[in-house]
Amino acid sequence: MTIRTILVDDEPLAIQGLRLRLAPHEDVEIIETCLNGREAIRAIKTHKPDLVFLDIQMPGFDGFSVIQGLMEVEPPLFVFVTAYEDHAIRAFQAQALDYLLKPVDEQRLADTLDRVRQRLAEKKGVEEVGRLKEVLAEVAPDAADNYVEGDDAPASNRFEKMINIKDRGQIFRVDVDTIERIDAAGDYMCIYTGDNTLILRETMKDLEKRLDPRRFQRVHRSTIVNLDLVRQVKPHTNGECFLVLDSGAQVKVSRSYREVVARFVH
Repeated sequence: MTIRTILVDDEPLAIQGLRLRLAPHEDVEIIETCLNGREAIRAIKTHKPDLVFLDIQMPGFDGFSVIQGLMEVEPPLFVFVTAYEDHAIRAFQAQALDYLLKPVDEQRLADTLDRVRQRLAEKKGVEEVGRLKEVLAEVAPDAADNYVEGDDAPASNRFEKMINIKDRGQIFRVDVDTIERIDAAGDYMCIYTGDNTLILRETMKDLEKRLDPRRFQRVHRSTIVNLDLVRQVKPHTNGECFLVLDSGAQVKVSRSYREVVARFVH
């Protein structure tokens, strides 16, 4: 699979350096380079690339303005490349796939491209499932109505594998597999992993959309649990129960959510 790529930077030497670092990656095809944000928006709309390496600080339209200028089209994957660390949080809030500091480290670049390949493969899988459904709808409508993806279907890969969390002045990259439970406190989420507790500024409704519902289920108005890490169910009074998690923590399941959890736990 060829990764059709655009490089955007107002410094020609920076584009040249990134081009040299990308050269060993044979599946990366640089289809365009741009020296400012306006050029980038036109090129992205014209060429519809898979990936854009995007500088942040540019005269006129900066990197964030480029992303805002593409709201009406399906965006490519963005990787910010900048000399300044202090834009990292805003970059992840803009849904950038990664954030690389200049001069770009070759191993970090290789790791980023691995993530790009994974994300593009997941997207291709979802598109193939969609095309299959369209074909079935034409030639065998009954089969299309009964078509259900398996547990390992590509569509499930649209959910987050890693979550970036700014806490205590640092950025933590959290593997969702390690998240045991999430508690809501207004617009803040307390993320509990096996050995850490982190605070994420996000609503529970938005966070739920990023997590696979087959694994992460709300068991209380303000609590989400990783069902893979439930080790025991303890009945309680009034139709309620407690889930005992890997860490030994106990989470109360309210009556209104008990049936939802029971489908996955029992």
